[in-house]
Amino acid sequence: MPDEPVPVVRVSFISSFRPALGGVDALEIEATTLRELMRKLVQDYPRLQRHLDEGVALAVNGEIYRDNWDVEIRDGTEVYLMPRIQGG
Repeated sequence: MPDEPVPVVRVSFISSFRPALGGVDALEIEATTLRELMRKLVQDYPRLQRHLDEGVALAVNGEIYRDNWDVEIRDGTEVYLMPRIQGG
């Protein structure tokens, strides 16, 4: 049985993250989970680590994930990376 193809995910970024990404506002990355996606992003764009350390949230097809990065993602998933909003 052939291996499943790795999903291609479109990741968009809030403007404050763009300097860490060389000015890009979106990328397409192969990943099967949010954790893998973030690992690949930091591997390719190490300056993004500072934003992760400050706290980020990921919107996956409109649903926000802050802590559960083991969520599986499928081909064509749209992810939006933004700063984590602190609440009281």
